[in-house]
Amino acid sequence: MEYVNPEGIREDGRRPLEMRHLHAEIGTVARADGSAVFEMGNTKVIAAVYGPREVQNRSQQLNDQALVRCEYTMPNFSTGDRMRKPKGDRRSTEISLVIRQTMEACILTHLMPRSQIDIYVQVLSADGGTRSACINAATLALADAGIPMRDLVTSCSAGYLNSTPLLDLSYFEDSAGGPDVTVGILPKLDKVTLLQMDARLPIDIFEIVVQLATEGCKAVANYIHEVLLENTKQLEYRRGL
Repeated sequence: MEYVNPEGIREDGRRPLEMRHLHAEIGTVARADGSAVFEMGNTKVIAAVYGPREVQNRSQQLNDQALVRCEYTMPNFSTGDRMRKPKGDRRSTEISLVIRQTMEACILTHLMPRSQIDIYVQVLSADGGTRSACINAATLALADAGIPMRDLVTSCSAGYLNSTPLLDLSYFEDSAGGPDVTVGILPKLDKVTLLQMDARLPIDIFEIVVQLATEGCKAVANYIHEVLLENTKQLEYRRGL
């Protein structure tokens, strides 16, 4: 299967080092404390944040920091899959854990002891890179909720097909079974908060692919900053500031 043609073009028309189109909206769920929709190409995710609020289960309360909970769902309509998935399936549980741990790395939980922050993420349309899109949506939703953070955590994936490093894999490329690396970073602090890889890579190729994914994370961070800045300007205009 050819994933990059002789002219250096991928099946969706992009160059190997080119990201898909990014689009985001803030404040998409009226009853949530913070919410956002984030799109990476045809992958579309919505995130809603509730809290900080009183811990519902007192036995889970933490006296020195906030309790962060995350629930990830991918309904059948997002992929066109007619197979009925059981609630709490293994993949959803794993991705919920990944998102929670990634968010915990950026939230200043010690400023909100004995409280609870709930993050709900749902995939509306899946076309590769759903994990990264979920993290990016959750970051925007947390910012919209005014949750104090060390930095905005952003995520992107990269792969290696036909001896070519590829940035931001689509589902067609992701399902090829080749090496796929998902990276999450705190761009201002220059720290990696997430690094996951499917399949093996020689160390020299691995470093190239990780660096490519990291550059993708930085591009996402720049876009998210633009979205937040534009949202702030709109809020100031509405308030007559």
